[in-house]
Amino acid sequence: MSLERTQFKNVSYLWDDATAAAMAGDEVALLIYRSNLLGADLRLTNYGGGNTSCKAVVPDPLTGSETEVMWVKGSGGDLGTLKRNGLAALYTDRLRKLENVYRGIAFEDEMVALFNLCLYDPASRPPSIDTPLHAFLPFKHIDHLHPDAVIAIAAAKNGQQITQELFGGSIGWVPWQRPGFDLGLQLRKCLHNNPGIRGIILASHGLFTWGDTAYECYLNTLEVIDKAADYIDAKVAQQPAVFGGRVIPELPAEQRRSQAAALAPVLRGFASSCQSMVGHFTDAPEVMEFINAKDLHRLAPMGTSCPDHFLRTKISPLVLDLAPEEDLHDLPAIKNRIAPLFEAYRRMYAEYYRQCRHDNSPAMRDPNPVVILWPGVGMFTFAKDKQTARVAAEFYINAIHVMRGSEAISEYISLPRQEAFNIEYWLLEEAKLQRMPEPKALSGRVALVTGSAGGIGKAIARKFVAEGAVVVISDNDETRLQNAGREFEQQVGKDAFAAALLDVTRPATIRQAFAQAALSFGGVDLIVNCAGLSISKPLEAHTEADWDLLYDVLVKGQFLVTQAGVEVMRKQQLGGDVINIVSKNALMSGPDNAAYGSAKAAQLHLSRLNAAELGKDRIRVNVVNPDAVISDSKIWEGAWAEGRAKAYGITVAELPAFYAKRTLLNEIILPEDIANACFALAGGLLHKSTGNVLNVDGGIAAAFVR
Repeated sequence: MSLERTQFKNVSYLWDDATAAAMAGDEVALLIYRSNLLGADLRLTNYGGGNTSCKAVVPDPLTGSETEVMWVKGSGGDLGTLKRNGLAALYTDRLRKLENVYRGIAFEDEMVALFNLCLYDPASRPPSIDTPLHAFLPFKHIDHLHPDAVIAIAAAKNGQQITQELFGGSIGWVPWQRPGFDLGLQLRKCLHNNPGIRGIILASHGLFTWGDTAYECYLNTLEVIDKAADYIDAKVAQQPAVFGGRVIPELPAEQRRSQAAALAPVLRGFASSCQSMVGHFTDAPEVMEFINAKDLHRLAPMGTSCPDHFLRTKISPLVLDLAPEEDLHDLPAIKNRIAPLFEAYRRMYAEYYRQCRHDNSPAMRDPNPVVILWPGVGMFTFAKDKQTARVAAEFYINAIHVMRGSEAISEYISLPRQEAFNIEYWLLEEAKLQRMPEPKALSGRVALVTGSAGGIGKAIARKFVAEGAVVVISDNDETRLQNAGREFEQQVGKDAFAAALLDVTRPATIRQAFAQAALSFGGVDLIVNCAGLSISKPLEAHTEADWDLLYDVLVKGQFLVTQAGVEVMRKQQLGGDVINIVSKNALMSGPDNAAYGSAKAAQLHLSRLNAAELGKDRIRVNVVNPDAVISDSKIWEGAWAEGRAKAYGITVAELPAFYAKRTLLNEIILPEDIANACFALAGGLLHKSTGNVLNVDGGIAAAFVR
């Protein structure tokens, strides 16, 4: 073990000499390697934050002469997952010569378009606004990060003095300034005025460090951040109480999560007044320390300091005026207490926009809070999708770390509101938002699909995710559910789904699944009752147990899941969809099918009854009637397939062809066909349709509804 691995207490030394040696001579590969290591430690930088660069001399493709090129993380992307296609490659001398045409700080934005004239590789990532910050520093390798420990110093009232004393003049200081071309010139000026420094702290912003090699840069970055973290930890340890000490009692973890699950759909409904939002909840220790403290109401309204934090968390959080153990059963009363808090926040945000706007500012965006704090319980965040909501929570936790450190060493100061506005409504940020792809049909919607660890249910869940939804997959088979969970994580990522063990015959597991939906995503908009089983026997062979099982799973299960889901939807007041996967057997009689067929008929009529009752809540209830979906279906394993084959006088192997031949279209029905039907009902084009039956059976005349 090398000395470097053991000398750090507050950061992770991840450099592997053998791995780096294999990249020797390839400075870009070493840049990516270093960037990935830095991005793997959230104490160094946050998701999507910071940028890194390297400079190397290479042949000019036009002249063949040697020229210096700078590779720098391009617009967007994340250091932890950075690859070569995430870098912008530019001629260093051309970037520096842009100073000749720079017209001053009032014309910052026009410089961004000129970066494209400096591209060495036209196919590389678009350059970010931070590009000149790297260009005007002469070092071969540069890191620009947003470590909490350093930002705590950068956001402290006397941060410049602390920087001088802590680092003995080896770290420069540049006052707050919005990123751009001029800030690059300020970094160069700071370096010129302080020769020999090893880094620069940008007030309220972050850290620049450098080195002649990728490894020297990496080591320098770790040393500076570790020293800052050591200093802050020592100061925190000297405090009698963090954030003024705890004044709100903290509920036990299980009770916190129960309270959060009960309230999350209510908050989601209010937060979705402009567009449908997806939620995230955390009761991480640092969150609890902050929201239960005396200084919460002083610090929270101040907002964050670092632009990367602010862009994702908004001007300030909303703090709920509810006791941790609040009785949430009287829903109208709770909503009457919460509504004024949201109205006040929206007024505050509108006033902030009015006071700070410029003549060319983009129109005001959604005035609802992103971060909602419930003292004693935890933190909710709401955004357009799960990843954005989760990342907003991570950034606010970073902001808590910063406030904690700044208060320990001095006094926390946030970004002035006008400066915050100039970042939030920066025309370049607006242009970035406008370039984002259009939302998909189910973006912002949360689905819960029963029986979705395989077959039809899994196909539906996969289709909904592909169309933008987040999904709770569920099943009563734990092994099957775990396998599906691994498959989903590999294919769509952990933010797109949650997994819940759910037995539709056990109300406790239904409640737990919807609680998980609330904690993971804020609530639910779309319920698909897909869980099922089949028993095929002649009338005389059917047992009472067969009958009860079929009716418990198919009819009672559908009833219980719908009942629990509607309770959540009514809390949100956003409407919703219930789609029941029934069967052509609900409409068509067949042999050896008394219990299953009649239960399916009950499911169908229950759907009609629910549609009639829930229209006032804008909750649509529709039915998809499949037939003979054999692929990956648990229903068709074993006795059911044998029973149906026996009833028709054929073998099990002949069943798919037999079912296809009896349809008008001569088609085998696949799980994906049912998934497409569900999407047709929930995708928005049929938002004024309820109580409908959509047959997906290849065409069976005897099963026509009319």
